[in-house]
Amino acid sequence: MRRTRLVAAGLSACLLAAGAAWAQQEPAPNGASNGPGQAARSLTLKDTVALAVRNSRELQLAHLQYIIAQHEAAGNRSQFLPNLTAGSGVAYTQGFPLLASGGLPALFTASYSESLFNPELRGELHASEQRAAEQGISLDAARDGVMVKAALGYLELAKVRHGLDLMRKERDSAEKILDLMRERVAAGQELPIEQTRAELSLARTDERIAQLEDEDDAVSADLRDLTGLPPDEPIEVSAEDLPGAAGQTVSELVAQAMNNNTDLRRAETARLASEQVLRGQKGAYWPTLTLIGQYSVLSKFNNYSEFFNKFVRNDYVFGVQVNIPIFSAQQNAAVSLARENLSAATLQVEQERSQLSRDVSKQARQAHELDLANQVAKLELQVAEENLHDLEAQFDQGRASLKDLEAAHMDESDKWLQFLDATFARQQAQLELLRTTGQVASVLQ
Repeated sequence: MRRTRLVAAGLSACLLAAGAAWAQQEPAPNGASNGPGQAARSLTLKDTVALAVRNSRELQLAHLQYIIAQHEAAGNRSQFLPNLTAGSGVAYTQGFPLLASGGLPALFTASYSESLFNPELRGELHASEQRAAEQGISLDAARDGVMVKAALGYLELAKVRHGLDLMRKERDSAEKILDLMRERVAAGQELPIEQTRAELSLARTDERIAQLEDEDDAVSADLRDLTGLPPDEPIEVSAEDLPGAAGQTVSELVAQAMNNNTDLRRAETARLASEQVLRGQKGAYWPTLTLIGQYSVLSKFNNYSEFFNKFVRNDYVFGVQVNIPIFSAQQNAAVSLARENLSAATLQVEQERSQLSRDVSKQARQAHELDLANQVAKLELQVAEENLHDLEAQFDQGRASLKDLEAAHMDESDKWLQFLDATFARQQAQLELLRTTGQVASVLQ
């Protein structure tokens, strides 16, 4: 009996020491078991986020799409800049010297054009610039998404590793308790069913360890892929927490979201692009002015002397081309379409604003509720630890059984896992609220 009490007390002290380390939130970095000579890479939360931003293929694709949108806007802008082309229109002609395109055959031709006033093209230019800006906002949204994904992966891996350490210590205790129970059953001090219960407890612990190890492998692989680390490089993580939005009311969070939320900013930019398209389509009723110029070197073998009184080899023209629209049914339809697109974009902005306000309020309430749930889980853990202390004292005095002590150990382990899950759920809600209000970069960088 004395030996049983000493071993059980030792098991309790081991678990309580581990619990105290977790409660202080200052555990040593933990990582998967490394192969011989293979050192694990130690990462902090901000290191992980920085690596993900630097190496994410999703972010690289979003950046390329932004560059493409900028080039498209530059292509539209080029119509209002000098454009010079050169070439040759040498051709054999029979009859009047004229090319199929309507120009004159020439040994060499240089043409110049620059749009001076064209409201329709100007509207399309401004719309393409707004679309490029919208793509830039999409780049910001992709960056925030990658940062949140990296942070969640890091925090989840830390949670899984903490749970693994705890359950491995619990397994050591369960094995020793099973050995003691076998001795007591053999000595006739316990019923055989108690040994079966101890074996069941050990089997459940092994099952939970296997589940956590599978989670460790999956989360580690995802995190390495996201951060661009080699597939076989071990990772060490530490328990970290997120800074809260202390002192921020729901109205303040809503105001931040209205200014920073990427979905709302994209909707507003799309509305501005629709405005520019409508302005350009309405401007198509106005005349257009284009600065033009052309220099040609002509040849006599195209029979110019037969159709013109005088042959001039070097021919040039320079001036302003004016086009005045008279009537266009197609243009009326284009204006109507642009007007309806603007109305739809305006409604989309209003809908985004209304939905965003509701989402922020809901997420703020959820984050507060999960914070309270995390505090409850922490208090429940403290109760389980104190209950274990009391049972240890009662066991030493002969007023509690080994079965009661084993149940107290299991309850404490369960409360630890529940506390880790509650902490991670709170962190998930915090990150989602930070992303919605546009504060992810300021917190994680």
